[in-house]
Amino acid sequence: MVVKVYGPVYASPKRVIACLIEKEVEFETVDVDIIKGEHKHPEFLKLQPFGELPVIQDGDYTLYGKRLQFLTVPLVSTYPLFMSAIIRYYAEKYKSQGTELLGSTMEEKGLVEQWLEVEAHNFHPPLYELVIQIVFSSKLGFPLDPKVVQASEEKLGKVLDIYEERLSKSKYLAGDFFSLADLSHLPFAQYLVDGYPLGKLGKGYMIRDRKHVSAWWDVISSRPSWKKVLQL
Repeated sequence: MVVKVYGPVYASPKRVIACLIEKEVEFETVDVDIIKGEHKHPEFLKLQPFGELPVIQDGDYTLYGKRLQFLTVPLVSTYPLFMSAIIRYYAEKYKSQGTELLGSTMEEKGLVEQWLEVEAHNFHPPLYELVIQIVFSSKLGFPLDPKVVQASEEKLGKVLDIYEERLSKSKYLAGDFFSLADLSHLPFAQYLVDGYPLGKLGKGYMIRDRKHVSAWWDVISSRPSWKKVLQL
């Protein structure tokens, strides 16, 4: 059974796709353009009644999380948080194949969960705000707010300082193994360093000026799964 992944090609479904590739699971993507409001169309609401993304269909089984939901403008401090339910589900369902993404011991699993929470509540919100302001404000029809950009960059910088300290002691966030904790950072951190065809932040120095964060990014973004996601 081929898994269907619904969502905008430029955003959070990349987490799910990278996870599926790491777990060697067949999938196909179904683009849903949030800017055009396709996530609010009646046909999509039959699949996901809240009109949020990403969504997966695995045969008769449907599972959805929450990460991207463009709200009415202007956007201020409401951050959509991803529950990580989908990538956790596939990492567990296909635990015996592909890359082990959850950790092998209770201690490792605890650290994976800890850093997944850090990504969702500390790393993602200020970076999301930067992406909305710099990349999408003109597309969504509201003016870029320099104060929001500055405040978000300062918040993100403090978070990355903590990452720098952590990554000075281990190769990856949860230890010396690649996990969901690292994988979950890939889609939005990509905006910082290289961007996407839709745009980039031009703030790669936030990664590159931190030796250990930079080395970590080079390792995780060089994984064949992420390269394939970018090709897709």
